[in-house]
Amino acid sequence: MSLLNLSEDFLKQIQIVEWGYTEASSPLTWNHFQEWTDKGLHGDLNYLSDHRKDLRRDLKEVFPEFKSALVFLFEYTSEKKRLEQKNSPLKIASYVTGFEGMDYHHWIREKLDKVSDKLSEELDELKTFYSIDAQPVLERDLAYRAGLGWFGKNSMLISKKHGSYFIIGTLLLNQKLGLPTKTTVEPDHCGTCTACIDSCPTNAIIDNKIVDASKCISTYTIEMFKEADAPKGYPTSSNEVFGCDICQEVCPWNNKPIKRVEASEEVDWIQFFERNPKLILDELELMSNRQYRKKFKGTPLERTGRLGMMKNLNKLKS
Repeated sequence: MSLLNLSEDFLKQIQIVEWGYTEASSPLTWNHFQEWTDKGLHGDLNYLSDHRKDLRRDLKEVFPEFKSALVFLFEYTSEKKRLEQKNSPLKIASYVTGFEGMDYHHWIREKLDKVSDKLSEELDELKTFYSIDAQPVLERDLAYRAGLGWFGKNSMLISKKHGSYFIIGTLLLNQKLGLPTKTTVEPDHCGTCTACIDSCPTNAIIDNKIVDASKCISTYTIEMFKEADAPKGYPTSSNEVFGCDICQEVCPWNNKPIKRVEASEEVDWIQFFERNPKLILDELELMSNRQYRKKFKGTPLERTGRLGMMKNLNKLKS
């Protein structure tokens, strides 16, 4: 289905596999989010509980002119398939090498700008506000009320057709587009399956749709920039060194999407991690923080920094 003057081919070229539309500005899961942060389950992710917390209560708090939202799913399923075919001693979350190896915030922002420009050709006086996951927006809830999926037990948004290997990117608009809006949300299709809960080595999924961020491998390997105590159960036998895909890997809803796609092309810098961890550590020891930033500039790995990456590798060694 095309969207105004955005053809299916155009959307496919920028890895958009599905889109939804909503005019609802308030999240349906606000009370759940508030209770989660009140209990301190966000761990050290203070940006979720500081002054920006209440901005997530309504989209009009971040974009006062809000009238509607277009929500897009940017997939990286083919990247996951390529990494599954590798026999690397280390594991990096598959989104990292998706999007041409760029930090997806920058890559998706560029694509959302292209979408906005195309929409502006048809809509007079259009104003847009982009949201990926750096803005104070409950984006999975936004995609949920746009009809793009449901919340799995691991709290991730799951699509019946596309699984969960995607990043959500959104354009908030100052106009209503007159498109049909969802009157009901996607029902939960997880049923009695507890594969994600059972497979998490650190027991971070403490209940249905409730994750303790302080126990999450992704939080530890990405957000902890210096030496810190690892959650009990880490490291794992699969050697996650940046991020973690375990709860997605065991999800039955990801089986068909993985089988359907072709593996993506190699990203040059990933070869740095396709070696013995000791060799990588030795090289990082000789590297300055500035050299690390230069080497991984514009990629997700820039975020954790040299010391953070060494911390992760040292934990695997210990």
